[in-house]
Amino acid sequence: MYTLRLFTRNVYPLNSMFMNISGKRLRDLLDARGIAYRDFATAMGVEPQHVNNWFNRGIPKARIFKVADHLQVDARWLADGEKDSPPNQQPCTSASGQSTPVEAGSKVHLEPLSPWDDGTPLDDDEVEIPLYKEVELAAGSGRTAVREIEDRKLRFSYATMRSAGVSPSQAVCATVSGNSMEPLIMNGATIGLDRSITHVIDGEIYALEHDGMLRVKFLYRLPGGGIRLRSFNREEHQDEDYNLQQQQDQQIRILGRVFWWSTVRPLKSGPLI
Repeated sequence: MYTLRLFTRNVYPLNSMFMNISGKRLRDLLDARGIAYRDFATAMGVEPQHVNNWFNRGIPKARIFKVADHLQVDARWLADGEKDSPPNQQPCTSASGQSTPVEAGSKVHLEPLSPWDDGTPLDDDEVEIPLYKEVELAAGSGRTAVREIEDRKLRFSYATMRSAGVSPSQAVCATVSGNSMEPLIMNGATIGLDRSITHVIDGEIYALEHDGMLRVKFLYRLPGGGIRLRSFNREEHQDEDYNLQQQQDQQIRILGRVFWWSTVRPLKSGPLI
């Protein structure tokens, strides 16, 4: 079964990779220069299996400049150039003040998505995050609870987690339903949660378990330990206020702050607004 990175086991990743052409160019360069794959892996600080993954799936975006610098070729050419030989490098000053080689007159390129399956090993810059869903309890009677789905994982890059300020050990993902947060978060979206943040920061988005239901709302504090749940779609969903006793009675539990979300849109889906 093929799956696609960083969404669910049935979608494509947001952790973008350069085109597979970068993997072919890398292999051709190493072969042409007589560089052993194992020696190249050592120079890059990775395992040989990672280099083999790059051959098949493309060089990870986070590695492309390091690889290009090591091989003394243009990074843009290595990633998606169309010429048979590397063009002359021209330095371009990045935001950090460092010079990075880019091709003169280069245009913005959309990066294709990279399929993977259950047997595809993690790259050295990736981490798997467990996926949670609202599931029916064995006792039946329509009762539900939020539970981890066994063998369901999503892949994120460490760079993505760092930029979001989230520890991978505290991250989980979940799928949501309903239109209360549309069009900000669509029905069927997958969200990423930081479980280390369960205290209410006014105006932040959180996932909650509410008497077995998975809900996603803006949260606000109220006097006496109460909370207000607010939907993005306020025309159809009014604010909900719960005091401390009501939270206990209705088993309202904050699962974590939402730091990421993504949605697959069918070809014939309706307008967002």
